[in-house]
Formats: sequence, structure tokens, C-alpha cells
Amino acid sequence: MSFQSLNPVTGAVLETFEETSPGELDRLIARADAASRDWRRVPVAGRAERLRAAGRILRERKDAYARTMALEMGKPLAQGVAEAEKCAWACDYYAEHVAAMLADEPRRTDAARSYVRFDAIGPVLAIMPWNFPFWQVFRFAAPALAAGNAGILKHAPNVSRCALEIEQLLREAGFPEGLFRAVFLSNEATAGVIADPRVGAVTLTGSDRAGSQVAERAGRHLKKTVLELGGSDPFIVLDDADLTAAAKTAADARLQNSGQSCIAAKRFIVADRVAGQFTERLISEMGSRRVGDPLDPATAIGPQARLDLRANLHRQVQESVQRGAQLVLGGRMPDGPGAFYPPTVLTAVQPGTPAFDEETFGPVAAVVVARDEGDAVRIANASMYGLGASVWTADRARGERIARDLEAGSVFVNGLVKSDPRLPFGGVKRSGYGRELSEYGLREFVNIKTVWVA
Repeated sequence: MSFQSLNPVTGAVLETFEETSPGELDRLIARADAASRDWRRVPVAGRAERLRAAGRILRERKDAYARTMALEMGKPLAQGVAEAEKCAWACDYYAEHVAAMLADEPRRTDAARSYVRFDAIGPVLAIMPWNFPFWQVFRFAAPALAAGNAGILKHAPNVSRCALEIEQLLREAGFPEGLFRAVFLSNEATAGVIADPRVGAVTLTGSDRAGSQVAERAGRHLKKTVLELGGSDPFIVLDDADLTAAAKTAADARLQNSGQSCIAAKRFIVADRVAGQFTERLISEMGSRRVGDPLDPATAIGPQARLDLRANLHRQVQESVQRGAQLVLGGRMPDGPGAFYPPTVLTAVQPGTPAFDEETFGPVAAVVVARDEGDAVRIANASMYGLGASVWTADRARGERIARDLEAGSVFVNGLVKSDPRLPFGGVKRSGYGRELSEYGLREFVNIKTVWVA
């Protein structure tokens, strides 16, 4: 089997990659297992220095990495540069804080001495998506490597060159040979890696369907998993909100990464009294963003990553309209080559439509009107997902009160939902379980060990 990366602007084949052979895969896992046993014994300061070196390389080559992302999955250049810089930030953050995160924690018991320590668990298999081809990897890799683990990366096939560039930069940063490797595998071969006793844990970012399959396989072999899955994030606009600021951030939130983000705002739940005003501003903001070639610095919205993904997005729009939603912007398949899709706004969206019930992975905003604050919270929670949420109000205390009632892993009051190395990231319900980033993310892939000394 072979895998191809295709330019989503032209459809041209960029590169072809051969599947990792069974023999090579076995040797690679064995080498990762051995390397991790040596790596965990390296003093924390030594591991931190390697992370700092990785951060320097990311910053030095950010323009080249951004171009690779643009070619393989259509990310606009400026956003690719920002992604590389964010990866460097994560490397620096863990380099600075890993010693404190892994420090022994004393406990007062009946022992002469007792404490909790945090030990590496070995190779972590990472099944990663294409939408943030560098950041998704470093979100797992920086804390996992800092904790003393190894990484085996099974990246999305359409960003295979990104996978190899990440492997190369970590090698150049001084991480031991074999500690982090990219592999090219079928789903069947990936299931075999999950089952391999030398692999300590699995992390996946992807759809809830893929998460269910990985969790089932890992459960059979009693493997720890962290799953960061889909989202249909609510963006609540209350009647006292700054509508101009809310609408601008709403468009930013919906159109980031050309709409292809699990934590992009997708359902815009607006208080009835201000729904008309907010919707007008949202349409204006969404319609003003330039769609074009991601290699053009002026482009704000690139193509969808693949034609099949665009086709599914268009299906969701059409079916939503058939079930009563009103199309007020975009929503029409453009002529010409490439996987482009216009910024789209649907109003009068109700439960039972794809725009409300499903994850729309593209530049489609669904506006839902709420009677009042309580109705807005009810609508927001009426989803199988629970990744992120945002609330817009002039009253911060009101926003914090609502945040307590929202079923989501992250709630931002008067701000765009985003991941941050300093904060735990993850979801509830069908958005997955476990956490990435911060000390909580680092401690997902360690043995939390009790030591009791008489």
C-alpha cells in the first residue's frame, strides 16, 4: 500500500509514500522501546535542553514549515507560521516547567517517608489529524518526550511530508535516534501497533467514530488512551454583549484554519433581542474574508484539505436547508479546480439538522436564536459534543456563572476558544476524554507511582 499527499488547490500529487513494512515496523517499535528506557534516565535538565533546541529549529524554519502545510493541506501561510511558532512555545514551556511537573510530591502517612513520583511509561502511539499538522503533533510530543517517553507518529496520510519534517527536526534537536519516528500504516497495521505490548499508551485526535474504534482496540489490551475528538462548539451571545466585538471574534472563530478546527465555534446561539443585529454583523465579517491560494500572503481562507471533505460539508449545508435552515451567505459549490468552499451563514437552524447536530468541518456558521439566558444554555448543551464553548456578555460574573453550567472542557468568556500550553485541553461526552497540555497533559502518560518507606 502507498499513501499520497495531494495539493488541495490543484489536485496534483505532491509525493507518494510507501507503507512501513511489518519487519521495519517491528524494528522501529523495538528501537523506540529501548530508546525510551535510556531516555527516561536522562536528567530532566538534559531533556529540557533538547526541547529548547527543537523550539529554536521551529522558529528558524517556520516559513519553510508553513509552506509545507500550505502545499499539503491548504493552510494559509501566515497561519502556518503562527502554528510553527506555537509549537516552539510549547517546547519552551515544557522545557521551563517539566522539572516542577515531575518533582516528587511528599505525602504525610504512617510511613517514615512516603511520596508520589511520576515515571515514564514507554512509547506512545500518536494517531494525528491533518488540520494542524505540526501543532497536533507537538501538543502530544512536547509533554510526552519531556516526561521521558518515546513517540511513534501515525499521521494523516495527506500530511506525510509534515510528519517526516517533524521527525527530522527532533533528530536535529538532539533527541536520541529512534526515540521519535513517523510511520505510514493502514488501519489494520495501526491496530497491531495498539496491541503491541511494547507500546505503553495511545493518543488520538480525530473524529468520534475513529476515537470509538481506537478506544475499543486499546481497551482489549488495557492500554491507556487520550482521545481529543470532534466538537460543535457553542458561541453564546447574550443581550448585553458588545455585538461588534462578538461578531468579529465569531468570524475569526469560525474561519480559523479555513473552518477546519475541532474547537472552531460552530453554533452561534444568540439572544432573541439582539439576534438580528448580531447576524447582520456576522454576515458582514464572514463575507469580508478573502478566499484564495494559501501561498498568497493576502489569503485568509484557503481550500478545504480534500475534495471529499468539501463534498460532505456541502451535503451538510444542503440537508440543513432542506430541513428549514435559511441560507443567507455562501453555500454554493464554486466552479474551477481546488477544494474551495465559501464562507457560509445559515440562520433559523434547529436541532435535527446537520448544521446543529453534526460537526461541520469547514467555514459554515449556524445561527440559533435563544429566548433568554437559560434557553441559550439549554441549546448549547443539547449536543453530543462538549469540547469548547464561549460566552459573550458585558457582565463577567454572569459569564462565569454560565460557564459552570456549560458541558464543555473549556469555556472562554468574551474570548475566542483556543489551546494554550499553560491550560489543560480536552472534552467531555463524544468530544473524548483525557487532557492534553499543562501538567495535566504531561501526567496522562506517566506511571503515577506511590513510594512508601518504613
